[in-house]
Amino acid sequence: MLPRWNVTSRVFIPPIHQTPTPLLSAQISTRLPPYYLNMKFSWIDVSIPFFNATPAIVPVSVNWFPNRRCNYECHFCFHTNTNQYILPLDDAKRGLRMLADAGMKKLNISGGEPFLQPRYIGEIFKFCKEELYIESCSVVSNGSKVTEKWLDQYGQYLDVMAISCDSFDMETNIKQGRAEHGTATTHIENVFKVAQWAKDRGIRVKINTVVTINNWEEDMNDQIEQLAPFRWKVFQVLLLDSENTGAETGSLRDARHLTITTEQFEGFLQRHASQTCLVPEDNDAMKDSYLNLDEKMRFLNCMDGGKKPGRSLLDVGVQPALQDSGFNETAFNERGGIFDWKREAPQSLEW
Repeated sequence: MLPRWNVTSRVFIPPIHQTPTPLLSAQISTRLPPYYLNMKFSWIDVSIPFFNATPAIVPVSVNWFPNRRCNYECHFCFHTNTNQYILPLDDAKRGLRMLADAGMKKLNISGGEPFLQPRYIGEIFKFCKEELYIESCSVVSNGSKVTEKWLDQYGQYLDVMAISCDSFDMETNIKQGRAEHGTATTHIENVFKVAQWAKDRGIRVKINTVVTINNWEEDMNDQIEQLAPFRWKVFQVLLLDSENTGAETGSLRDARHLTITTEQFEGFLQRHASQTCLVPEDNDAMKDSYLNLDEKMRFLNCMDGGKKPGRSLLDVGVQPALQDSGFNETAFNERGGIFDWKREAPQSLEW
């Protein structure tokens, strides 16, 4: 009986009833019978180290920032316009297929303003639905560049339209920079318009609000009831070095004057406690509970108070890239990271 060699790990498997022959370098398959796993001979250790490796992370929900460019100037932004890079579409699709193969069920695209690249994100959502069969595709937008034409062409591939709105007071939005070029007065009008367009096409509407020193005392109940989102995500303003903590950390923004206390954030939540769609996230809930993927498909690690990019999954694969992410799955589950994220199926016809 001849010796056998495997094809993926460099391990020699001698026939059970023969004396081992000199070791040759070869690749062996990891599909071994139980009695071969971690067995040792005096002349070689054939332990397979990855059988004791860290359990694989399943990237169920991924937030991808394909481009940092934005037409708004939000002073608290924690993903700023530090470069103009955007992956070629074919490379992006390759990376998304790798993520889907690893277990991704939901893809959220954020920015920057995603609708500055309308065809790009539209083709991504189409690919995710038609070829990857992703459960949920969502986008976070300021609403200023969304068009009915885009929704008519690509809306069928979108489950959730999340619209950023921090205030229903024009002056407050301008004070926060939540306006086109920091000065435009059309933001509130756009929020209502895009929300209705989305609903008309069966897309679920979500509102994202960042609570700062400028808006923590505001009462938004009436407007939220009019918009009737299925989720209202309310964030406590978050500081991240290299993004929004001033020039000394290399940041383009400085949000340190916008921070609020835990008591102020709780005050805002209590004022809106009657809103059943409200989903609050303070700084502790946000920290390390997201899988954030940058424009080069590198997971961003925020464990040390900044946003440190790891290795690109396009270069090293999904699992090695995930090991760089600092992702806390427990925190993800505790903040309600998994929810009913699919658009509602159309009602069946009655004949």
